[in-house]
Amino acid sequence: MRAIQIKTTGGPEVMEVVELPTPKPGAGQVLVKIEASGVNFIDTYLREGRYPAELPFIPGQEAAGIVVELGGGVSGFAVGDRVAWNGTRGTYAEFACAPADDLLKIPDGISFLQAAAVLLQGLTAHYLSHDTYAIRADDTVLIHAGAGGVGLLLTQMAKRLGARVLTTVSTEQKAELSRAAGADKVVLYTTESFVDEVKRQTDGDGLPVVYDSVGKTTFEDSLKCLRPRGLLALYGASSGAVPAMDPIRLMAGSLYLTRPTLKDYVRRRSDLERRAADVFGWVVGGELHVRIGATYRLEDAAQAHRDLAGRKTTGKVLLTL
Repeated sequence: MRAIQIKTTGGPEVMEVVELPTPKPGAGQVLVKIEASGVNFIDTYLREGRYPAELPFIPGQEAAGIVVELGGGVSGFAVGDRVAWNGTRGTYAEFACAPADDLLKIPDGISFLQAAAVLLQGLTAHYLSHDTYAIRADDTVLIHAGAGGVGLLLTQMAKRLGARVLTTVSTEQKAELSRAAGADKVVLYTTESFVDEVKRQTDGDGLPVVYDSVGKTTFEDSLKCLRPRGLLALYGASSGAVPAMDPIRLMAGSLYLTRPTLKDYVRRRSDLERRAADVFGWVVGGELHVRIGATYRLEDAAQAHRDLAGRKTTGKVLLTL
């Protein structure tokens, strides 16, 4: 099978197209022919070596495809099922094995591309808006990277919950996408101060929550946007890791800081199924729009990483097989 393999960490150029044997599913696993694989910032962190990984490895941990073989002890799935999953590495390939416990059946009315595009980012937006900080009606919230994959979905979910949504983006084109998703106020952070805008929008009171996937370049000002006892949900670091911080700084307002990750919000199968049922159901019902910003062939994975890191993309980035 064709696959992308990383033998040494570094820039996008370290991703090689190679021929590897098609894997065999072990006990509790399912072999899937991949139709589409999600490209996410965590893939770039692993490629760079920012997150540790045993070399060599096939990147990617989100995909949708067709079940072609079952390992021992698997029940509830059959050859030919349309499935999607995230959390198991190795999806930048024509075939991959995934634990049956991670698989979700794709409902009728959702394509492979939509399933691969919405699963990780949709589940992330779900836990951020419903649990990390449970948005209440009439809350005002700030979402950085409002035209990104999570940003667009999180904006829509926040609006469903009755919030007033402020977002930040880098260009007017991205601003239009953010407004279309429901943002009430969009700040072009390249020319405006989002801290000043938050103060204007809240009469100086600040926000109950800031959702920050950018990290290094937004972290300090994100803290300045919070009201007393406000929460900064730092769920990504697209601009780089934030500097070390003395927790005593959080005394300025009795602030909260969390670094959430999806795996801790779907540890139980029931939680995964509940969140996925909401996300898939909203997509099928037309209540949640999934923007696929760009698709690349497997052999163009390096360019996909360059464009994602360079913030040249909007919505979800996919590899198609």
